[in-house]
Amino acid sequence: MGIEGISGSIKIISPEIQAKRNNGLGFGDVFSDFVKQVNQDELSSNKMVKDFTAGNGVELHEVMIASEKAKTSLELLMQIRNKAIDMYKELSKI
Repeated sequence: MGIEGISGSIKIISPEIQAKRNNGLGFGDVFSDFVKQVNQDELSSNKMVKDFTAGNGVELHEVMIASEKAKTSLELLMQIRNKAIDMYKELSKI
C-alpha cells in the first residue's frame, strides 16, 4: 500500500508560491515568500481599516474578513517558525 503526501489536499500556500516551490526552490525561498505574503495581508488589512474609518465605502464585514485573514496568516507563520526551530533543535542533538 502506497502512502500519499498531504500536500495535494491542503491549499494554504498561494498559487504563486506553490509554482515557485514546484520549480525546485528550497524551503528558505518558499518561507521568505510566505513571510512577504503575510506582510502583504497585514498591510492590506491596515489599509482597509483606514479606508473604513475615513468613510471610503468599505463595509465593516470586509474589514473584519481582512483582519481575520491577516491574523490567521500570522498565526500560521508563527507555528511554521516554531516547528522549524523545534526541528533544528532535534537535528542539532544528533
